[in-house]
Amino acid sequence: MDFVPDTPYRVAPLRDPQAMLAHTRAQWGGRSDLWVFGYASLLWRPEFEFSEHHPARAHGWHRALRMASRINRGTPERPGLVFALFPGGSCQGTVYRIPRQRVADELDRLWLREMPTGVYDPRWLACRTAHGDIQALAFTLSRRSPQHTGRLPDTQLIDILRHANGRYGSTLDYLLETARALRERGVRDREIERLVMLARLHRLV
Repeated sequence: MDFVPDTPYRVAPLRDPQAMLAHTRAQWGGRSDLWVFGYASLLWRPEFEFSEHHPARAHGWHRALRMASRINRGTPERPGLVFALFPGGSCQGTVYRIPRQRVADELDRLWLREMPTGVYDPRWLACRTAHGDIQALAFTLSRRSPQHTGRLPDTQLIDILRHANGRYGSTLDYLLETARALRERGVRDREIERLVMLARLHRLV
């Protein structure tokens, strides 16, 4: 769909976050530690306790700045953007290991942060690490979701980066923090680098 920042924001159909949490807990089963795949803000602000973390690549999914944000990084009148995982390609990020005895508390904290409205589709993704392949919980987004903006022209992206601001800060800061976190991990994301360069060319940075 086309995403126009200064038009009313389409609200997603209501979903039950607690039912989705219960389903995810059932899939996990409680018999082992739980791994979480971080690909954007979880790289630089995980906000849950973990015992170890490793670089990882999730195959079959890619990171894109194509999810509208009307609270955290924007407003209903001027939505911002955040990253989400969409089908296709691959994505480099980090996997975090939550010890089995800590999963109940830490998954609640993670759910409150990522799934207060049930916007994402939680999935178990096959992630490749230097220590072997693991199944990790990740938060993906359907292209059919009202939050999916589709590909936006650079003129709209610049307008969003210049103006969108929400309760956790601006879309621009969110982009820059994610870019910094990836660079620190030696990850090159060409589209993120292009967006940062675009912001610099328009003197936003």
